[in-house]
Amino acid sequence: MIRSSIFLGIISILISSCIGDDIKFDTVEQSVSISNPIDSLKVGASYQFEAIYLNNVGQEEAQDIMWESSNEEVVSITSGGLVEGLTEGMTTIFASVQMPGDSFVDSIKLAVDEDLEQEVIGGAKGGTIQSTSSYLLEGDFTVSSINGGGIQIDIADNYRASTALPDLVLYLTNNPSTNAGALEIGSVQVFEGAHSYIIPNVDIGTYEYLLYYCKPFRVKVGDGKIE
Repeated sequence: MIRSSIFLGIISILISSCIGDDIKFDTVEQSVSISNPIDSLKVGASYQFEAIYLNNVGQEEAQDIMWESSNEEVVSITSGGLVEGLTEGMTTIFASVQMPGDSFVDSIKLAVDEDLEQEVIGGAKGGTIQSTSSYLLEGDFTVSSINGGGIQIDIADNYRASTALPDLVLYLTNNPSTNAGALEIGSVQVFEGAHSYIIPNVDIGTYEYLLYYCKPFRVKVGDGKIE
C-alpha cells in the first residue's frame, strides 16, 4: 500500500512537471495596422485608407478606427479614412483605436505632390455622370487600372455637383438603384472641376456603375455607367 502511494505520488509529480512546462499564455500585444499604405498622393486626388485591429489573441476584431492627419493643410481626412491631397507637402497619417486605459496607433508618412502621376496600366473605361434627381450632377469620367493593384477614377473638368445635400456619397456598384451591397468610396469633397479617386484592391471589371447617393435622405442623386 505504501509502495503504491509512493508510485502514484511520483507519477503525479512527473505529470505536473510536464504540464507545467507546456503551459503557454497565448496572448499577444494588441495592435492597429494600416493595411493599404501609400507614401505619395497627387494634389486633388483622393485615397481610401483601411486599417485593422488585432486583439490580444491575434485575431482581427471590429473596432472604431480614428483617423488623423498631422498637417490638415496638406491633406484632409474623413472619419472613415478617406484622404484628399490639398497642397504640396508632408504629413503623417495616424490610425488609432482607443480602449479603456490604453490606445493603439499606427502611422505612415505621406507626401503630396502637384506633379505626381499614378502609373496607369491596361485599357481605360469611362462614361458620363448624370443626375437622376432634381439636384445638379453632371460630368465625364474615366476608370483605369493602376500599377500595384486597384483602380483610379478620374473625374473630368466638366464635372459639377450640387452642394445642397448634407452628405453626398460616391459608390461603385452593379445595381444603380440602391446603395445596398455597393462599395462606398467616400463622401464627396469636390463639387466642381477635375479630381481623382484611387481605390485599392478592386479590379476594373468588378463594378459597372458609379453611384451618387445622399445617405441621410436615402435618396439616389445620380449615376454613371462604366463602359
